[in-house]
Amino acid sequence: QEQLVESGGGLVQPGGSLRLSCAASGFGFSGYRMAWSRQAPGKEREEVASINPAGRRTEYADSVKGRFTISRDNAQKTLYLQMDSLKLDDTAVYFCGAPTLARWGQGTQVTVAL
Repeated sequence: QEQLVESGGGLVQPGGSLRLSCAASGFGFSGYRMAWSRQAPGKEREEVASINPAGRRTEYADSVKGRFTISRDNAQKTLYLQMDSLKLDDTAVYFCGAPTLARWGQGTQVTVAL
């Protein structure tokens, strides 16, 4: 059974950084496009970054472009999201997922506050 477990969320001040990790198991991680999405209170879920199976091609939402970096380690079956220059609007629950499998983790809370 596919399983995705996020970690690394927390409380950070504006301008700070966090690195999220996502441990995958139960499926052929290296063969799938992976993504990070987020959902803030009262807002629709938004896909913020994605990466192709080989890790050579990435895409970002305009809202995070230049500040967030998605990466993956296929040998460790782990997905990462490096978040720099965090803003108040980045506060949300962040989910990692394999969109083509329609499988997402339970999420990790990121709070950006003074």
